Amino acid sequence: MNSEQLLALDKEHVMQTYGRFPLALDHGEGATLYSPEGRAYIDFASGIGVNCLGYGNEKWLDAVTAQAAKLQHVSNLYYSEPYVRLAEQLTARTGMKRAFFANGGGEANEGMIKLCRKYSFDKYGQGRSTIITLVDSFHGRTVTTLAATGQDVFHQYFFPFTEGFVYADADDLESVRALDDGTVCAVMVELIQGEGGVLPLDRDFVKGLEALCAEKDWLLAVDEVQTGVGRTGSLFCFQQYDILPDVMTFAKGIGGGLPLAGVLASEKTAEVFTPGTHATTFGGNPVCCAGALSVLEQMDEAMLQSVREKGDYLREKIAALPGVREIRGMGLMLGVGLEEGYEASRLVGTLLEKGLLCLTAGHNTIRMLPPLVVSKAEMDRALEILEAVLGSAT
Repeated sequence: MNSEQLLALDKEHVMQTYGRFPLALDHGEGATLYSPEGRAYIDFASGIGVNCLGYGNEKWLDAVTAQAAKLQHVSNLYYSEPYVRLAEQLTARTGMKRAFFANGGGEANEGMIKLCRKYSFDKYGQGRSTIITLVDSFHGRTVTTLAATGQDVFHQYFFPFTEGFVYADADDLESVRALDDGTVCAVMVELIQGEGGVLPLDRDFVKGLEALCAEKDWLLAVDEVQTGVGRTGSLFCFQQYDILPDVMTFAKGIGGGLPLAGVLASEKTAEVFTPGTHATTFGGNPVCCAGALSVLEQMDEAMLQSVREKGDYLREKIAALPGVREIRGMGLMLGVGLEEGYEASRLVGTLLEKGLLCLTAGHNTIRMLPPLVVSKAEMDRALEILEAVLGSAT
């Protein structure tokens, strides 16, 4: 089926909920994707941060294939080896205590919200359920995670939204303190606000937030849906902030392209969920967990070091390009803030036409999330395209 046929069938049979680019994709290799007609595209989007190992990774493919042939799914009424081994590795490499597995980032954040409120209910009873999030945050597309998201543009149509969320300013500890009305149970943050514009939180603010949460017995809940699994140059971003969350979420890259997410609970919160208080049918799916085990096996210190080095290389090269006001982020989670007169949404469309896939984010930003295995040749080709497009943009 060619691209034109695919686009026509989508328009006729699929709910038009996505602002898709006019591009069909057929296969990939490394960090390069190909259309059905064979045109190559350097992928600096990786399925919105999902395909951390790129395309055609043989170790991942072997692990997934072997597990699919053995056991594709069992319910959580029974035990299976892949999810147990995955939980063991995640807790060992993070200092957290226990894992709950889900399917996507929004679902994982729903689970974390439930855990925060149950922790407080178990200890204090009703009336202490408010969760503080940050302006410009993004936590998902469910009714509850939309309410948790600190952007008014997402608070439309689906009324009534879930109650119990208030919003503080990022990097302003007094703004957080001002929301303490006796009903707060947790503070929920992204350490780098992805959809909000690739905005890293200030380290002193995060350490202050950790201390404030400990003082008030609020849970420090960290959303690592986009920042986790090597994306920032450490297995999880919180490890670069020298904190240990009370509870955190992960998703996107963990399955290497398969739907997998979850919640990690610290010693403090490990016993909050009890039988019947939280569940999901496909959580801990054996095939997805086998893929995740392969991801973690390959996510060693050498790979994490290469992510940091590639990020430094791209930052240095992009900073010298026309129209670039600033570059934000860590590792291979980069936001290119543009000067006045440059429009990110239009430029991303032009980049696609020239063979480079990128994303946008808030504050007129081009967002870049290439596969962590991206090669220097692929980065250099991407830089060539970016330089040409920016150079002709005004």
